[in-house]
Amino acid sequence: MSFFLASTVLMILQTYTVQAGYDPTVDPMDLNAGLADNVSVDVSSPPPPGTSKRTPHSIIIGVRKGGTRALLEMLDIHPEVAVAATEVHFFDWDENYAKGLEWYRELMPYSYPQQITVEKTPGYFTSALAPERICAMNSSIKLLLILRDPVERVISDYTQVYFNRLENHKPVQAIENLLVRNGALNIRYKAIQRSLYDIHMRNWLRHFPLDQIHIVDGNALIHDPLPELQKVELFLNLPPRIMSSNFYFNQTKGFYCIRSDGRERCLHESKGRPHPVVNNTVLQQLRSYLQEHNRTFFRLVKRTFNWQ
Repeated sequence: MSFFLASTVLMILQTYTVQAGYDPTVDPMDLNAGLADNVSVDVSSPPPPGTSKRTPHSIIIGVRKGGTRALLEMLDIHPEVAVAATEVHFFDWDENYAKGLEWYRELMPYSYPQQITVEKTPGYFTSALAPERICAMNSSIKLLLILRDPVERVISDYTQVYFNRLENHKPVQAIENLLVRNGALNIRYKAIQRSLYDIHMRNWLRHFPLDQIHIVDGNALIHDPLPELQKVELFLNLPPRIMSSNFYFNQTKGFYCIRSDGRERCLHESKGRPHPVVNNTVLQQLRSYLQEHNRTFFRLVKRTFNWQ
């Protein structure tokens, strides 16, 4: 079947604005990818003795389709990390933010005093208001940002929407028809807007110093998880507990899976879906457009990445 997308969704994607509030293309696959192992969802059961619910010590702020679920699941290996079960969307959705900090805290897992709480909501990175709101909660919080090649991220973003619409028996459209309008690159396409890392990063740097934002190389995490996770442990002041034995390469799925507490688990089946083959001329247009934004981003964060 060819890649198509309904006109109603196209209108949503074309009218992208970086703002707080409901995002109709939030990744339902990430939300349903499976609850973290050390989080109790049985509200009727008493909490473990000596535990409490606390606001996060660290937040994975994005980026959507950058590897946030993989990062969270891998951090969950660490005995001193307690992760939130779902994406909360507290700081980027106005209706949730209006419910107040106590509402947010109640959605966090029970944790022991020696543990740190980590929450993940990829929509925070592209939200105009999330940086200021998170800073108001805790100006010294440590932020994790996982990024991948922005061109690959655009295609992955499209692929997610494509499969979601197929599963819901909705019409779809070729990716080229979204990337190009009237012969020119459609820079209003929401998936492209999310890949303008420099624009979003500037907003975060208005509220947080760079040394409070650790950038995880999403491409490196896929191919060799341990070095990236060791950097995260160091950033979060965690003792080194994640080891190479916690990972094994699944030949069938084509990516690393997790081994911990005597069990093995892989990411949700929606991860690792095949991407469409994009027309080479269109792909070059996209790469050319994002190239300058990438260079600006590299200057902002004082490091480079091996992106095409």
